[in-house]
Amino acid sequence: MAGGSAPIRVRDRVHEQVAYLCRIPCTLQMGALCMELRHLRYFLAVAEELHFARAAERLHMEQSPLSRAIKELEEELGVVLFGGTTRSTQLTRAGKLFLEHVRRVFAALEQARESVNAAANGFHGQLRVALSDGITPSRLPALLALCRQEEPEVQIRFFEVPLSQQIKGLHDDLYDVGFAQFEDVGDGIVTIPAWSDALMVAVPARHPLLAHKRIPLDELLRYPLVLCDPQVCEGHARHVERVLRRSDVEPLVAEVASCDLMMALVSAGFALGLTGAAHIAASNEPGVVSRPLASRVPPLTTYLLHLGGDLSDVMMRFIERVQAIESPDSPRPMRGHNPGPPEELMP
Repeated sequence: MAGGSAPIRVRDRVHEQVAYLCRIPCTLQMGALCMELRHLRYFLAVAEELHFARAAERLHMEQSPLSRAIKELEEELGVVLFGGTTRSTQLTRAGKLFLEHVRRVFAALEQARESVNAAANGFHGQLRVALSDGITPSRLPALLALCRQEEPEVQIRFFEVPLSQQIKGLHDDLYDVGFAQFEDVGDGIVTIPAWSDALMVAVPARHPLLAHKRIPLDELLRYPLVLCDPQVCEGHARHVERVLRRSDVEPLVAEVASCDLMMALVSAGFALGLTGAAHIAASNEPGVVSRPLASRVPPLTTYLLHLGGDLSDVMMRFIERVQAIESPDSPRPMRGHNPGPPEELMP
């Protein structure tokens, strides 16, 4: 949609989703398909449980009609979806491919339902925003407040997903825009630097390392670290890993699913953390002090991601608001943060 065109309308979005649903089955086999939605729902349950009895229990039905329905679906498609033994059920290669399509079908149906509900509640547009690696806590409320103030008729929905799922969802039109702390996301996706935060060490109060105004990396690695799980915060984890590789010391690392849990463990004295300055500043955990590293390290940058091509007016205005937002914490010194030069650069 061109930049000067009308904003996205919910009715148009629903039409797109319905058209998408109609296209998918036709790509699976030549000729008309007459499968019902219940077949897809049954297939999804068996594919996720990999056990017919558990899938039947989940669907509140007997196992025999479930098995018959799966057989009907396989005959309709002309492929075998499941293999294995009486004790073990596995997806075939065709089944794994079909599962990807089926999940997109149900995601599209859910979005169509929510779009209709949004229209009934007075919204005239929608932005689906994927979050990976976290968006700094101090900025998200400010961004939402600005969007609500300037364009209240546009509904904004957030999805917390791993980076790989965000990239796939942008290509599959499940999300309009995303945030991640990783720039190399492949062809077809535009990345725009949105915000940057200094990478800081989160230190428990009364820890010996607080004797340093800036902490040498080798000294940091003498102590256990708690870091974000790369399966959940891929971009954040890669950035931290590049910094740690500067030392020959092997770190002792525990991985957690969120920066909030990291701050809780640091506050309890369990370990030291590494994360963006804004995350530490926004933490409500007592007994956490921030310190910069002694060596210069690149900042932790949050990127805005969107599919290449023309942007709608709604999208362009959203990007402008993102770029206008500054962290409320950025002008203030961090707790325990001395802004002087790195120790290794001091005379």
